Amino acid sequence: METIPFSRRSRKAQLLLAIGIPLVFGAVVGVALGAAALAYWILSALAAIGGVLAGLEHPDARSASLRGLVIGAVYGIGLLLSHAVTGADAEVSLGSFPPLLIAIDAAAGAVLVTTGSWLAGHRDA
Repeated sequence: METIPFSRRSRKAQLLLAIGIPLVFGAVVGVALGAAALAYWILSALAAIGGVLAGLEHPDARSASLRGLVIGAVYGIGLLLSHAVTGADAEVSLGSFPPLLIAIDAAAGAVLVTTGSWLAGHRDA
């Protein structure tokens, strides 16, 4: 199955894939954060797999890492916002400064999406 390059998708599809889905999925993970640690970790693993799969749409490391930065940051924002709205205690530690999670998720997103691009054979930098 051939994937459609991200750059060839419509602007609407790009926004949905880079902003909409990561924001909503991050929000779901944020709710899970206050419900059960196992659910949080399972959903986080699915998010990581999604990041690698997103890399299949990128022909080079630069575009892959840029998308990964964006989706990781948006995912982290969605997670923290939804968790704050629920008001539940976190079942997994967010560290002493939870907003740092946004930067951590952005960096992880860049690595995961770039890895997906590399696995697809798009190894040019």
